Amino acid sequence: MSGIDKLFVIRTFSTDVDARLAEAVLEANGIESSLVGDNAAGMLPTLNAMHPIRLVVKESDIETALALLNSEMPGDQSAD
Repeated sequence: MSGIDKLFVIRTFSTDVDARLAEAVLEANGIESSLVGDNAAGMLPTLNAMHPIRLVVKESDIETALALLNSEMPGDQSAD
């Protein structure tokens, strides 16, 4: 396999605010992440209930990212 890491979903969120907060925690600690979701650019936030916002990181960052989120963001987010 080449040196390219695959992306994995590590958490899902029902609100944009929670998702962006988690992304900021990872970024502040040097971990690249992305949010994947579609709520019509914020116009239909109810779509997040059926299709949660997914936080993805590189495979090599999964363990560190989960440890950071578990210590920084207690709450009802689910790990996948």
